[in-house]
Amino acid sequence: MAKNFFSKRNVNFLLYEVHDVESLTQHSYFADHNKETFDMTIDTAIQIAENLMFPFVKDVDKNQPELKDGKVKVHPSIKNYLKAVGESGIIGADFDYENGGAQIPVSITSAVGYILMSANNGMMYIGLTSGGARLIANFGSDDLKKAYIENMISGKWQGTMCLTEPQAGSSLSDITSSAEPQEDGTYKIRGQKVFISAGDHDATDNVIHLFLARIKGAPKGTKGISLFVVPKYRLDGTDNDVTSMGIYHKLGQKGVPAMHLGFGDKNDDCVGYLVGEPNKGLSYMFQMMNEARIGVGLTGVSITSAAYYAALEYAKERPQSRRLNAKSALETPQIPIIQHPDVKRMLLFQKSVVEGSLSLLLETSKYFDLAEASDDPEEKENAHLLVELLTPIAKTFPCEYGVKSINDAVQCFGGYGFTEDFPVEQYYRDIRITPIYEGTTGIQSQDLLGRKVTLGGGKAMKLLAEQVGKTIKQATEYEALKKYALLLKDSSQRLQEVTMHLLGIAGTGDVERFLSDATLYMELFSLNVVAWQWLKQAVVAQEKLQAANNDADFYESKIHTMKYFFHYELPKTQGLATRLTDTEVLTIMTDKEFVM
Repeated sequence: MAKNFFSKRNVNFLLYEVHDVESLTQHSYFADHNKETFDMTIDTAIQIAENLMFPFVKDVDKNQPELKDGKVKVHPSIKNYLKAVGESGIIGADFDYENGGAQIPVSITSAVGYILMSANNGMMYIGLTSGGARLIANFGSDDLKKAYIENMISGKWQGTMCLTEPQAGSSLSDITSSAEPQEDGTYKIRGQKVFISAGDHDATDNVIHLFLARIKGAPKGTKGISLFVVPKYRLDGTDNDVTSMGIYHKLGQKGVPAMHLGFGDKNDDCVGYLVGEPNKGLSYMFQMMNEARIGVGLTGVSITSAAYYAALEYAKERPQSRRLNAKSALETPQIPIIQHPDVKRMLLFQKSVVEGSLSLLLETSKYFDLAEASDDPEEKENAHLLVELLTPIAKTFPCEYGVKSINDAVQCFGGYGFTEDFPVEQYYRDIRITPIYEGTTGIQSQDLLGRKVTLGGGKAMKLLAEQVGKTIKQATEYEALKKYALLLKDSSQRLQEVTMHLLGIAGTGDVERFLSDATLYMELFSLNVVAWQWLKQAVVAQEKLQAANNDADFYESKIHTMKYFFHYELPKTQGLATRLTDTEVLTIMTDKEFVM
């Protein structure tokens, strides 16, 4: 079993040296906090991760949830974990005081989420609960807030997102779940939902579903969808006619039950409580979905982190063969495989993905904090636009490149990596769902190209370009980084040219052609954004080295990994740009391509 799953030194570097999260305390909303309270929150998470989560990684995977007599039983360690995070205040730490939170920045709770999920992503429960509770806090009535929030953020009750239906999938406009108004102001709920993570289990006393349905007589399509709180048990303890119809047996993340749920199927007696106004449910739910997308990105980087540190540890300890230039190979002892160039290349790739992705997620989280807390209207608006633009990338890159990274982690172990004797085979299974969760890569890519690049009339893209330009300017002040500043400048120009080319196609009205290679555009954009994050880290590292810092090895490692990303990963943008500006269309279906 690996000993490490994350680096606290790297978390501190990104939070305090690169992103200066401590500066958030200048805003009145966060004024009660300082670095000490942030560190206490992180240290609490580390204790829970090390003692209640990491020791059970394999056991939670092997002893997956079971549905017996209509009840779902999960691994007993999950109950202990949920009790601990509830009592520590972690679940609602970033809620406001009014709703029982501590007004901790999302930047800090994102780091906390990374630590917890790196320890054991089979305990991926609290993000769903906090997201559901936040929806109630933002849009629910005072009665709903009083009835549900406290028990959810204390870990006593589980929260879920109930969106997907068997016939609709990601196409939410096609949902058929219904809500019929009752005389007492409640609604009778009917319908089925599938793939509901943590949809039922025995580690909490109740499960609170945030449920999309169409009120009878509502308009068709997405405009007629409303949001409801549908508890497993009503407040008086009455069973609410929510039936666990089955558990999906998954490739990975087996500690979290993915449920097929029936609402009102058994006794036609399922009660729901409207959140906010009728027919606005999808706009409310998108708040939770955007949070969840950042959460999925964190899940991706967390699993990738655990796999990387396992591979790194193995590569340092596993002796095999000799250096290629050794003159008398058989007369010299074998060397640790980390000394072989190909293994070092794979480890550098993993390190670049983990630390680049985490930096991007913390950057996005900081903009989220500024959008919520800034007293300056312009800063607030700009931060909101940057969150909107970066969210699909922050969800997609850590997951898609995480899959590739863990593929290399398995390769570092050789044949052992394919066995259950080492943890990476589990991580390889666990991460594969993340490019699918909360909108597939294709959906995120179409959102990025089809909506986000033109957000605010192009203002979001302009703001991002200004931020990247600022980092490029800082990097040019250091002789050692000038080369990389110019590489990012050239690559950013290439991204702009591709974007204008594609928007030109959009202007012709041929939407299908415009978006046909959106996933490739996502990769092009993501590589540029992560290169920016690496140059940002390198600027800080170079500054520290020139100040003769005692942590020279750490900072030199940062610069070396930045160089790897710029020499091995960023050049891929050239091939992507070539394809994205190619006039030959090959993926639009004509019914002739797949003749058997």
